[in-house]
Amino acid sequence: MSASGATRASLWRHPDFIKIWTAATVSLFGTSISQIAIPVIAVLVLHAKPFEFALIETISFLPWLLFTLPAGVWVDRLPRRRILISSDLARAAMLITIPIASALNVLTIYQLYVVGFLNGVLTVFFDVADQSYLPTVVERGQLIEGNSKLQLSSSSAQLLGQPAGGAVVALITAPFAVILDAFSYVASAFLILGIKRQEPRVKTGTLGEKGPGMRAEIAEGLRYILSNPMLSKIAACTGSSNLFSNISFAVLPLYILEDLQMSVPQYGALGGFLGAGVLLGALVADRISRWFGVGRTILGAVALGGPAGLLIPFAPRDLAFPLFATSFFLSGVSNVVYNVNQISLRQAITPERMLGRLNGTMRFLVWGTIPIGSVIGGILAQFLGVHNGILIGAVLGLFPFLPILFSPLPALKTIPEPDRSEPSDQAYVGGEDAGSEAARLPAAAPADAGLGMDPSLEGELTAEAEGDQRRGT
Repeated sequence: MSASGATRASLWRHPDFIKIWTAATVSLFGTSISQIAIPVIAVLVLHAKPFEFALIETISFLPWLLFTLPAGVWVDRLPRRRILISSDLARAAMLITIPIASALNVLTIYQLYVVGFLNGVLTVFFDVADQSYLPTVVERGQLIEGNSKLQLSSSSAQLLGQPAGGAVVALITAPFAVILDAFSYVASAFLILGIKRQEPRVKTGTLGEKGPGMRAEIAEGLRYILSNPMLSKIAACTGSSNLFSNISFAVLPLYILEDLQMSVPQYGALGGFLGAGVLLGALVADRISRWFGVGRTILGAVALGGPAGLLIPFAPRDLAFPLFATSFFLSGVSNVVYNVNQISLRQAITPERMLGRLNGTMRFLVWGTIPIGSVIGGILAQFLGVHNGILIGAVLGLFPFLPILFSPLPALKTIPEPDRSEPSDQAYVGGEDAGSEAARLPAAAPADAGLGMDPSLEGELTAEAEGDQRRGT
């Protein structure tokens, strides 16, 4: 496929992108079930206390603090598709241990901690490789379209998957509903295996070749982000958003299921409203950025998230469900519009040789705050009460837009053109000519703030305010 052809043709006609999109959709549908099932297991089956419950989130995201920086280096050295497939299969194996333990009556909160941590390690490598892999499959001019379509996967999974997950959990019990998520990872691995396009391999630091040490490459990634006025402010915004939101999110399922005594199907339905917001955000993200400019779109989207979060702690008990649903919907719109634009910006302006380190370093900076927020949320809930902990997180969540406001981003109208004066240092796997425009990704300048949607995705492009990455970018 030529670069020009790729720019003209819709990605719905791009066979390899369709495989990526389908893999993401299937996997996200499975994950949406676990997002209902795991909290239900902890609250209703294992009767976890507030701090014990918050530790699930903390331990699951602790790998983002510990492993994202070396993961970014390894992703730049290894075939990214191989990392994606291996991570999917290993995560499936981890999840399947939960229903097995439940059937044997030996399931404990400590197993949820272990599975959460190991799956978190695997997800670190998957997400860093995933965000670095898309620009090797589609062209620069298709990145916003591609990220928007991937957000449609996330929105569809949340819109349909979480309500369905609530019903599945109620029907077959939470531990056994997790089996469906394990199957979704296996399906994702086989779809990615079918991708035909050869990915580029960077010469510097690749296996079998002498290059800079890991410490030097990690330092290069940190300097790259922190020295860039746009990327550093995106990192500050997303990192603080994830810190404050996870003070609330760490115990929110406990508040919903135990304090407010909503049913499991109602809990799942709230995820459907989040998904509806994600769907709307994915549909309008590109259009809004054309109307108002990329920078103002990023600023406005993150500013919307703060007031939306305040609806939860101020909701009266008799109006809790509709106000929670409104909050989830607005948060979905905010997160996706933010993530589609800032992730597309960083992918477009970052040289291919730096993508892995960039995404790994950015995820370290912005998802590394998630376990910190979860610990703080658990402590506040344990000593001040669950509602007061959520309130404190929501009030703090009003302020993450400030780094974007005081940065060059609001003046940015469109995604900058890449710097084509940078010499190419890429070699291509499979014998493709390093000078071939059909294979080359544009080199460029700087990049990330976590979601490919945080932290969120994640995510995801969903939890990175991104912040909702296979949670939230």
